[in-house]
Amino acid sequence: MFKFTKSLTAIALAMAAATGMAQAEYPEKPVEFVVPWPPGDLEDVLTRMIAEDFSAAYGVPSAVVNKPGGGGGPFPGAIGVATAPADGYTIGSFIIAVPVVGPQIGIPELNPDPFVPLGNFLTYPFVIAASGDAPYEDMAGLAAHAADNDVVLGHFGAPLVPTQVTMGLAKEMGFSYASDAAFDALDCNTLASGDVDVINTTLQLILPCLDDVKVLASIGAERISLTPDTPTVSELAPNLDVALWNGLFVREGTPQDVQDKIIAVAEKTMMSERAQKLAAETGALVYWQSAADVATQIERDIKTMAGIEALLSE
Repeated sequence: MFKFTKSLTAIALAMAAATGMAQAEYPEKPVEFVVPWPPGDLEDVLTRMIAEDFSAAYGVPSAVVNKPGGGGGPFPGAIGVATAPADGYTIGSFIIAVPVVGPQIGIPELNPDPFVPLGNFLTYPFVIAASGDAPYEDMAGLAAHAADNDVVLGHFGAPLVPTQVTMGLAKEMGFSYASDAAFDALDCNTLASGDVDVINTTLQLILPCLDDVKVLASIGAERISLTPDTPTVSELAPNLDVALWNGLFVREGTPQDVQDKIIAVAEKTMMSERAQKLAAETGALVYWQSAADVATQIERDIKTMAGIEALLSE
């Protein structure tokens, strides 16, 4: 009996060791990085860099999966990550709206917030822009023009942070948009078509026609290097100080060692020459912000957005 018990104990220890070894071998199968927007913008380009480096580092296939739709919710891409197993094989590349706005707008899968941050890596050069032939040069001119003319705003979704900031700035400057509409893409064609008068979008999407548009303001606290003479929204209205960032997130409950492996690659990618070159070319800020600092950032942004909501409801 004693020998039999010892044998069972040895088997149990061996099984436990084997389980530990299996967990330590992450990743063992393909990994998906989910971007809840169409391909081509900065978060997509940088996430593809991370996926490429992840494959090289760990020897497994990894791919970026674009799941656009629901700019004002329900964020199907984010829901896909929220309902996937907490094992690190489905990683979200999310804008500020997913953890800050998502839990507030009635999406069951996102309330309470099911994600933990791995780190932020991008602050978008997000701008408010008009066509080159617009009869105003800056936000003050737009406000004056809107007093006697209907101005139509194009955005990515009404509840999203840049839209709320843009609407809040209009209210602070004493005007409102006559109407607004959501678009999956806001680029040179959007303004050229005449469908809208003003758009809020990332500078990356209008770089091909930057000489033919008027950038009226940038959203965030820092001026964009490619448009250094354009004031920030924070300069015009300090209470609207919100930066539009993007980061990596996984399901809550994902093992810490798995998180650490993803972080190790992503942080190295953001410091790489090609990522920093993209930053210089587009005016974006590319960096690595720790998970703890991201959590603090989210708390601060939730408070700021609550203030903007109160402003818009007055």
